[in-house]
Amino acid sequence: MTSIRLVDVSIRDGNQSLWGATGLNTPQCLQIAPVMNRVGFRAIDFIASTHMGVAVKYYREDPWERIRLMRRAVPDTPLQFIGTGFRFISWETLDPEVMRLVYRCLVRNGVSRFIVLDPMHDLDAMLATARIIREEGGDEIVGALTYTLSDAHDDAFYAALAADLARSPNLDRIYVKDPAGLLAADRARTLIPAIQAAKGRLPLELHSHCTIGLAPYVYTVAADLGVDVLHVGVGPLGGGTSLPSAAQTVANLRELGHSVEVDDQALQRMSDYLERLARAEGLPFGQAREFDARFFHHQVAGGVMTTTRRQLDEVKLGHLMPRVMIEVDRVRAELGYPIMVTPFPQIVCTQAMFNVMGEERYATVPDQVIRYVLGRFGRPARPVDADVIDRILARPRADEIRREPPPPSLAELRRRFPPNLSDEEFLLRATMPGDQVDAVRAAGPARRRYNPDARPVIKLVSELARRAEMSRVVVEKPGLRLELSSASAPQARTLESATTRQTSEPVPAHRSD
Repeated sequence: MTSIRLVDVSIRDGNQSLWGATGLNTPQCLQIAPVMNRVGFRAIDFIASTHMGVAVKYYREDPWERIRLMRRAVPDTPLQFIGTGFRFISWETLDPEVMRLVYRCLVRNGVSRFIVLDPMHDLDAMLATARIIREEGGDEIVGALTYTLSDAHDDAFYAALAADLARSPNLDRIYVKDPAGLLAADRARTLIPAIQAAKGRLPLELHSHCTIGLAPYVYTVAADLGVDVLHVGVGPLGGGTSLPSAAQTVANLRELGHSVEVDDQALQRMSDYLERLARAEGLPFGQAREFDARFFHHQVAGGVMTTTRRQLDEVKLGHLMPRVMIEVDRVRAELGYPIMVTPFPQIVCTQAMFNVMGEERYATVPDQVIRYVLGRFGRPARPVDADVIDRILARPRADEIRREPPPPSLAELRRRFPPNLSDEEFLLRATMPGDQVDAVRAAGPARRRYNPDARPVIKLVSELARRAEMSRVVVEKPGLRLELSSASAPQARTLESATTRQTSEPVPAHRSD
């Protein structure tokens, strides 16, 4: 039987899948970090540029500081960054030298493990990214085989891609990334051996979401087939649209005779903390998902499905939703079967809506669809339908987009900002609104501690302090007396503000990481 290691995804992918990427701030991560370091994880899936943007926009925190603090708190466990080639914070393509600086700063601040992913499986882009990361000091680089279902994405497709990645000296591992949770046990029994036979020296990992309930069982099949690293979520950040629960995965694997190298006591402490945090902050727990056979066809995850339905309802066309979902299948095939991870579900669903709502298919075409057809997002697995290409590129707007200038060079970007900026601040200002970065600088260093058990008391005191008729509030118990008078009420409001997540605005979907 196999000895299995675990990669924890709670802070990054679990948070993104279940809590909209806004559920955890710096002190909340730091509070549990020493325990996470003792669990024995193979790595911690810690951050992506999406989360770096969220830290700035929603918490006024410096994401580079977050990385440095976490690195010191988990000295024995690699921190992982997942990126999509030549993009950082937004979906705008950046000059390769700008991305080189991004990876240099990530390494310098404490990231040592990198996932190299391209939603279109653009091999050239993946290999170029891996080379840059290696040259900038990345210790471990993992190439992603992003799983989907289509006529083009058969076992031979993934085996060939694994063989191409294996020839690169800059990749240390590969993993099957199943962001939609589509991998079934029967398919795993053919796909994994095909990849194993082609991957050469590279060890294989599996990362599969629980979207329609398949992943927990598929993990046991993968372990039997020799996959020795599995990605999991802990406590409330496992299950649901996240990845399989760490505790249940460990129990299942051990029941089947595998060994799992984790400290069970530390894992339980981590789970307990995250449960207390979720209750204190009113955040949802990952729940078991029912099997939905329709998902294999449209592959549109819940968030994009909800948005599409809302958009139709707003224009009094909600009754068209079934037709739109049928059209999604057709548009996806015509566009060469893009994998339905951000931003491609949004692109496909928007075009499908226009096709159904209009008098003629492709009479209205969004700019992002034009950019897709022009190859700005990479090469699809199959060529885009020739008639669709002709209809889209015959539009005057296509000529305008063709003439868009290339991304500015690093030198050009540097000239737009003061010369005394650190590399880290420069990268934030080059990719985010300046006022948001100004707010981070004004806020100062992030807090270091967070106690979920104190949250109800803080909320109670703050609510009482807001009442005009209250001039004095006293909270007393053995060994503790807290008194707030009308003069200290503003301090209570400040305390409440500092401990409340800022989730009044929706988080923009940046990418599939």
